[in-house]
Amino acid sequence: MFKQYKLKNYRFRLVAYVVLLCIIGVMVVGSAKPSVQNKQIIGIAGGLVVMLIVSLIDYGTILKFRRPIYLLAVVLLAVIFIPGVGDNTGGATRWIQVTSSFKFQPSEFCKILMIIFFAGFFMKYQDQLNTWKTLLLSLILAGIPLLLIVKEPDLSTTIATTMIFITLLFVAGLSYKIVTGVLAVSIPSAVIMFTLLIQDKLPFIKSYQVTRVMAWLYPDDYPADAYQQQNSIMAIGSGQLWGKGLNNTDATSVKNGNFIPEPQTDFIFAVAGEELGFIGTVIIIILLLFITIECILIARKAKDTAGKMICCGFAALVGFQSLVNIGVASGVLPNTGLPLPFVSYGLTSLLSLYIGVGLVLNVGLQPKKY
Repeated sequence: MFKQYKLKNYRFRLVAYVVLLCIIGVMVVGSAKPSVQNKQIIGIAGGLVVMLIVSLIDYGTILKFRRPIYLLAVVLLAVIFIPGVGDNTGGATRWIQVTSSFKFQPSEFCKILMIIFFAGFFMKYQDQLNTWKTLLLSLILAGIPLLLIVKEPDLSTTIATTMIFITLLFVAGLSYKIVTGVLAVSIPSAVIMFTLLIQDKLPFIKSYQVTRVMAWLYPDDYPADAYQQQNSIMAIGSGQLWGKGLNNTDATSVKNGNFIPEPQTDFIFAVAGEELGFIGTVIIIILLLFITIECILIARKAKDTAGKMICCGFAALVGFQSLVNIGVASGVLPNTGLPLPFVSYGLTSLLSLYIGVGLVLNVGLQPKKY
């Protein structure tokens, strides 16, 4: 399980980027909602310990348990639908209520668990990857947890997990002929689905999700649903170059005036833009970009395909979630709930991210030999 590693292979740069981003996150979360700042600090401290432990465990050993890991992911996603176990908030059942004061979100852990499982799965079937039997089996295995996440409903996490799966499939060596064929079908299909979406003719899309898209396209016609994004855009712009400062008492601030509900989570970027200004948001984006790039650089030196997929899968998780969260806060994308990695408040998300960092660090500790 544990190996003797060389300290020079430990990617302290990645750890530094993560810690710096988390420090900014703690300050912004504390300004957005002071009552949860201490919990975020505890989550970071615990996450660092978990990251260190995971980084010293041979990822090859972890991959041997990919089947029970997959089963764990499915069970966690399924048990939330058991009456008395799942917590229904805002019409969605996404949390497991452990105690009256503690609950966690299985879909956040599922992203990391799926990366681990498919890294091992595609490594095993690498030579048969481009056969229809293997592709169909992988789609079925990915489809089961994705359907459970859709049922919650949590469309944003479903899309994020799907993007991670597609990234892993591509990194594993999917034939460019298949990629071209899929794109030829999926692009026009996406256009047709978007047209049906705004006409509310997709049975698996909830009415509130259609309303969010319409409010994004026509904010003046849907003021009650577009106000979050519009206020977020104004908040980011009002920060100008240097921002209004953390913990400001400005009555027109998005957090002080309650212009955005739960600003410490999905719209944390709006708080950062308003209080840290353009400079602060650029620093956040650069750190997220550096984390993503560092994961890809580690993937290039991975000793095997599984290690490469772990790194690229985690890079896709951080990169895609960052893109969506910032896109939503700035009005580029429709309103959907995805946390900003290492910045948004959320202990489940934070812990799963640290597990992912630990896995990537272990891949870096075992580079291929030239």
